[in-house]
Amino acid sequence: MSPAQPGPRRAIVTGASRGIGAAIAVELARVGMHVVVNYRSDAERAAEVVATITGSGGTATAARFDVADAQATADAIAALVERGGAFDVVVNNAGITRDGPFPALARDAWDAVLRTTLDGFYNVTQPLVMAMVRRRWGRIINMSSVSGIHGNRGQTNYAAAKAGIIGATKSLAAELGKRGITVNAIAPGLIDTEMLHGLPLAEIIPTIPMRRLGLPVEVAKLVAFLAGDDAAYITGQVITIDGGMT
Repeated sequence: MSPAQPGPRRAIVTGASRGIGAAIAVELARVGMHVVVNYRSDAERAAEVVATITGSGGTATAARFDVADAQATADAIAALVERGGAFDVVVNNAGITRDGPFPALARDAWDAVLRTTLDGFYNVTQPLVMAMVRRRWGRIINMSSVSGIHGNRGQTNYAAAKAGIIGATKSLAAELGKRGITVNAIAPGLIDTEMLHGLPLAEIIPTIPMRRLGLPVEVAKLVAFLAGDDAAYITGQVITIDGGMT
């Protein structure tokens, strides 16, 4: 258990109503954490994630707020802490894509992607850090992307946001390491989620050395490892999980 927090560790996973976020929430609950399942709009899917967790003997609650909305996030985080206490684990997973060639990229497509990923990271993490500092324990795990490492055509906004997450991860890790808090980023490649719908997968999969898409649960298990005690000496890292693409 974390030093000053009796009972199960508390985790919040943003963008957890589907895909990788849902898998992370289920996996963290499986290893014994109470999980707050954040979502922006799909209450039904979020409820299904909570039901999956509770049906397997875990504990979870859903929390609706848009991480890109600073005031809404601040209010929601304050209410969650007041009701249940501080968080031990923060997983910044929420993200969106608004792909397009840069010369035609609309300003709102740029803003929406960066606000969700980068502002969302700040809005969720910043109010939760000091409680971790006081307890001298915490895990902050940020979802980046291979696009943030080597770029991708048609994703200048997405790559910029995910590269920004890498810089934020490394800087915050340097700040918090002496307090026993680890900060790491995960950079998935092509994971079998709804985000890939519409891509020419028959052409893409042969370019992956492992010749398949990754599974959300594979990313989730990596998150669970980084969120646990066995990863206490891993911080400031960007771990790719991409079947050998990079």
